[in-house]
Amino acid sequence: MAKSLKNGERVYGTLIISNSPRWPLEVAKLGLDFVFLDAEHMPLDREQLSWMCRTYRAMNLAPVVRIPCPDPYQASMALDGGACGILAPYIETAEQVQALRAAVKFRPLKGQKLRDIMDGKEFPEPLLADYLQAYNEENLLLVNIESKPALDALDEILAVPELDAVVIGPHDLSCSLGIPEQYGHPQFTEAVQLIIQKARSAGVAAGIHYFFGVDQEIAWAKEGMNLLIHASDMTAFSTNMSREIQLIKDALGDHSGSGTINETKIHI
Repeated sequence: MAKSLKNGERVYGTLIISNSPRWPLEVAKLGLDFVFLDAEHMPLDREQLSWMCRTYRAMNLAPVVRIPCPDPYQASMALDGGACGILAPYIETAEQVQALRAAVKFRPLKGQKLRDIMDGKEFPEPLLADYLQAYNEENLLLVNIESKPALDALDEILAVPELDAVVIGPHDLSCSLGIPEQYGHPQFTEAVQLIIQKARSAGVAAGIHYFFGVDQEIAWAKEGMNLLIHASDMTAFSTNMSREIQLIKDALGDHSGSGTINETKIHI
């Protein structure tokens, strides 16, 4: 996945919520490049998350973990647990990205030496520089762009070295823009197009986690978006099961129940 992103190729994933031991075998049949594991909104403890990361990684499906908050220590824990990539939520400043870069791209350095290197006061010794590059070359740093302040600071965020991708959080972004869940609104469309254009011009991948049909994802991909997190196992189940149950009920003349899940109310 790291090589594909660096080459500007499109990569495909989905949010995996189920931790059933059988589930990875089914996910492996989907032709995905990575799986998205969300420790921000999902109740995943550290051991459970690590088992999922190690399992998918062994199956050549890169696990990308959204950490609970933009905290370098949370990023380090997820990488220690087997994550290939870190997605940091609700990023609004270049300083946040720089701190995460230190944790993701300069492992296992910590403390004053790391701070001095990041501040440009010191440079890694040649042996250390080679070691750090080899140790971290597969680690991916992704950040969520999901607020108006993030849009305002986008140029500075994209200028942080070694940032691999920005990923739009559509629900939070629409709320921050004052147009909650209005994903066809011109203001939302303009924001998405701006993120795609600026990111790709900066040599950074642009992505989105989107639940609401494939047509818009295809259109954005044609505009340059190259990291697609499509829906989730939970929404795929609820949408398809609801449709099939309804087909059976209609064929048998039975009335519909009231248990249909409104997909637009799943905010992750």
